[in-house]
Amino acid sequence: MASFPDSINENDIGKAKFIGELRVPVAPFDQKSGRETWTVAFAPNGSYFAWSQGHRIVRLIPLTKCLKSFSVGKAGESTNASSLGCLSGQNSFGGQVIPAADEPREHTIDCGDTVWGLAFGSSVPEKQSRCVNIEWHRFRFGQDQLLLATGLNNGRIKIWDVYTGKLLLNLMDHTDVVRDLTFAPDGSLVLVSASRDKTLRVWDLKDDGNMVKVLRGHQNWVYCSAFSPDSSILCSVGAGKAYLSLFVGFCRSCEPIVFLWNMDKYTVMGKLEGHHNDVVSCEFSPDGALLATASYDTRVIVWDHQKGTILLELGHLFPPPSPIFAGGANDRWVRSVSFCPDGRHIASITDDRLVRFWSIEERAPQAIASLPNGLCCAFSAEGSVLAAGTRDGAVHFWESPRSIGSLQHMSRMSLRRVMSTQQVEALAIPTPLRDYLTYKNVTVSWLFGRDAVLTGLTGAGQGPSPEGFRGPSARASVRTQRNRKQVQLTADGGDLGYCTAHGGLDPPLHWFKDMPGYVS
Repeated sequence: MASFPDSINENDIGKAKFIGELRVPVAPFDQKSGRETWTVAFAPNGSYFAWSQGHRIVRLIPLTKCLKSFSVGKAGESTNASSLGCLSGQNSFGGQVIPAADEPREHTIDCGDTVWGLAFGSSVPEKQSRCVNIEWHRFRFGQDQLLLATGLNNGRIKIWDVYTGKLLLNLMDHTDVVRDLTFAPDGSLVLVSASRDKTLRVWDLKDDGNMVKVLRGHQNWVYCSAFSPDSSILCSVGAGKAYLSLFVGFCRSCEPIVFLWNMDKYTVMGKLEGHHNDVVSCEFSPDGALLATASYDTRVIVWDHQKGTILLELGHLFPPPSPIFAGGANDRWVRSVSFCPDGRHIASITDDRLVRFWSIEERAPQAIASLPNGLCCAFSAEGSVLAAGTRDGAVHFWESPRSIGSLQHMSRMSLRRVMSTQQVEALAIPTPLRDYLTYKNVTVSWLFGRDAVLTGLTGAGQGPSPEGFRGPSARASVRTQRNRKQVQLTADGGDLGYCTAHGGLDPPLHWFKDMPGYVS
């Protein structure tokens, strides 16, 4: 078993640029259990970074100061979190040294129990509470309000004021671990919590944290949830039902464990099938057109969730495991996935001690980096930095792959923010443009590379003519040697032969004009 396919040379993959590391001072005889960084988060306005460093503690650090501390130190040298001057848990709410008026405060918050979930939320005054009697509210959230929600091991959710470090609300209704938290991005301060009690709960913080709705449907733990950018859809992912296999022990069933919820009606609007093990992480693309889910089955799947179809599978184990093996302990569990704000890159954390940076237009990772015992990851608000938490309470930072998005891609993102896949498909536009706008082109880019073009077909007699290579059942396997790619074409279970792809030539791509993802 390998982390990359035979066609990919690991030495040819770029290495992500390491920025720095935050480590927690370890006391003598300190047990490793309980030190895990289960979650990291960046404030949506780019002002703060937060992470659960274990032992009930959450650290809040101004992001600019955090990154500046890395640039001052030596390259590759870790930074001790205590050197950043964070306040202790005892004086988080009083007696601290007050920084300059225009300087963000740092805080260390003792949450009282192990912290599993973190989420920043900001208030927009124009977004009113759903509560009619708004004059009864205890809190008046202003435009500059920034909140931090923490999900705890005892089922409680605590809401903190980021600027003062004070506890504002204590939400109690879950009966098991609150595994994940997410705020609606529209500024309404609607919070959704995902729990091991198999439910999701919707809270309105502008209504003093009153619970609005309980979302039921998962048959096992709920690991993660994510809002679409327009706050109209919620994705939730969780564990499947366990069963005993004679080959690999306990496995997970293939039941749908990716749910899509209509957040206006609080009803299930769809379920996505394709994973073979627990799905533990999910995130929408910035334009809301794509959904990425990470699973213990060794894969990240990129979906067109509006049609329920798989656009791209990013494998982390090769050859790909069978569904039975993928449903068990396969040593390549994908722990976390995050969509970059540029809409073109994805990061994944896996048990093979690597963090991968993917492009949605490439088959192989664009960059990799070593990360022992990684658990979670998140991109900064502007997408320039990726932070990843580990089992020992540390946080590692890397630069995101740098590239200038094409005008085509930026136009596509602008359009997809306001139009669904079905609306785009109804437009009277050429098929190649329609496929590009609906991201079907990522299939061909994934198979052949962005600069690859087809120049010929060999292996006559192995299957139909090139004109017969059509339809959604068509597949291709690729072997790469320098700038040449040999592609085996198959459709409906039959071989169509081989063709060779070169970069920079002008080929007869009309062979693929009816294949989903064709781009002229």
